[in-house]
Amino acid sequence: MTQTAANLSPDATTAIAEALNQSVAETAVTTMLAQNFHWNVTGMGFGPLHALFQEIYEDHFVAQDDLAERIKALDAHAEGMLAGMLKRSKVTEHDGHADDKTMIKAMMDAQVTLAATLGGAGELAAEHGDTLTEDLCIARGQTHEKFAWMLRAHLR
Repeated sequence: MTQTAANLSPDATTAIAEALNQSVAETAVTTMLAQNFHWNVTGMGFGPLHALFQEIYEDHFVAQDDLAERIKALDAHAEGMLAGMLKRSKVTEHDGHADDKTMIKAMMDAQVTLAATLGGAGELAAEHGDTLTEDLCIARGQTHEKFAWMLRAHLR
């Protein structure tokens, strides 16, 4: 049975909101990672990588809002502090002092992590019948897998 945000149990709402907050945190950290790499990439691949990193951070900026708004639709608290996001995130910051291949690998790894986190959040939502959250997580996970593939192609 499909549940609406209003019909989810308090335990389900808490668990789903926690999974979404994990997703927001990792998306936020990855957004800044992409922007950092966009600013600092150099070398023969500068043009396409500069553009790809920009495409990633622009996509992720919108995604943060979509995920946080879903948390609010569940009537839960959306983590909005950078310190909290950094503490929670499995994606780590990078100082931007790296060659292009290191940047690509770090961004690819972040995309893989995000896809897995969103996959888990989607599965949790499905277990509770929250198809709206499940659909959001599936769509976002597909986007991150696509970015991971695009980045992986640069390393081959």
